[in-house]
This record gives sequence, structure tokens and C-alpha cells, in this order.
Amino acid sequence: MALPAAREGGTDKMKAIADVCVIPIGIGTSVSKEVTACERVFQEAGLKTRLHAYGTNVEGEWDQVFAAIRRCHEVLHAAGVPRISTNIRVGTRTDKEQSMDDKIRSVEEKLKS
Repeated sequence: MALPAAREGGTDKMKAIADVCVIPIGIGTSVSKEVTACERVFQEAGLKTRLHAYGTNVEGEWDQVFAAIRRCHEVLHAAGVPRISTNIRVGTRTDKEQSMDDKIRSVEEKLKS
């Protein structure tokens, strides 16, 4: 079964929400400097982010999200991090547009009732 490809420059490019946890290895116990570097990468890529205690939610076009994750690895390696492990969970939808804010708002509204 052939899958339809997203048209370059079209309106049907795939949006993604990813939960990203970049784990620098071999640098000691504090990683706030490396987290800050990756947050800057996401900002420079124009992606919407929400930092949390053990990672970052990143929202944007699939290719831009994954390019930024790759860039995080490049920036951290260039800064002297010898090894990096990254955990990624990613979700996409085709039935409707949904942002991180929409998802959170839905749960918060249900908690009120």
C-alpha cells in the first residue's frame, strides 16, 4: 500500500508535537548548561517549546522538529560533550489541528468538572 507524501510547500505538511529529553553523558551531574543550549536551538528554529523538569515539549513541522534535535546534538558535541542519548516521543494528527496548549487546556477543563 503506497502512502501519500506531503507536498513540499503544500498545506498538508505534517505537524508534530514531540517530547524530547537530550541526555549528555560524560560531563558530570549538572546539565543545565546543555539544556540551555538546546533550548536556544529550538528558539532559533522558530519552534514552540514548553520546558519541563525532565525535557522539552517541541511543536512544529516534522522536518523542522527533527532538524532541531539533530542540531542540539551537533551543538553539544561541538561544546565538548562526548556522548549524547536522546529520548523522543512524537505524536501527529490528521483529523484536526491540535497544539500543545489545546491538549493541556482539554485536561485542565476536565479537572475543573
